[in-house]
Amino acid sequence: MRKEIIYFDKGGPQNTAETIAATVRRASELGIRHIVCASTTGETALSLREAAAARDVAVVCVSYHAGFHGGDEVMPPERQAELRAKGIQIVICTHALSGVERSLKNQFGAIGPVELMAYAFRRFGDGVKVAIEISAMAADAGAVPTSEDIISLGGTGKGADSAIVVKAAHQNNFFELRVREIIAMARGA
Repeated sequence: MRKEIIYFDKGGPQNTAETIAATVRRASELGIRHIVCASTTGETALSLREAAAARDVAVVCVSYHAGFHGGDEVMPPERQAELRAKGIQIVICTHALSGVERSLKNQFGAIGPVELMAYAFRRFGDGVKVAIEISAMAADAGAVPTSEDIISLGGTGKGADSAIVVKAAHQNNFFELRVREIIAMARGA
């Protein structure tokens, strides 16, 4: 099989529109029914929902967990209500590739195997690492199936600069996760 992959010279939100367009196109070609995106403000999720409006596809927004930046803040309730009103499911939970291990690193300077996995995935770029991670988070929340391929979008900081076709897996079966295709990714830091 031959297909186009989009490579961005630099990661970041300036790539969001092109990443979303390529995602919706590939979802249509493959008959994908679930698209997951990382979005802390909901903007990327809203843009994805709008771009995929003509398709019967579920959009899932995975956001930071409370305490990620300190404090108990999560996506404001008004924004969550806006997303839900547009049919977007929201997942707010512990990050699959850090969780309690982040606390061990912060307290003792020790890096455990889960964070080592995260660092390994980052060799493909922050966005690809995020896309892999949120697919497991969405699977654990019951927001996407593990029995069929989905598309997952991640970004470097804000927006979306990476998209993968993935067979998601729950965290307790993480090694069953399979990246099937790269749709887009940022090449460098």
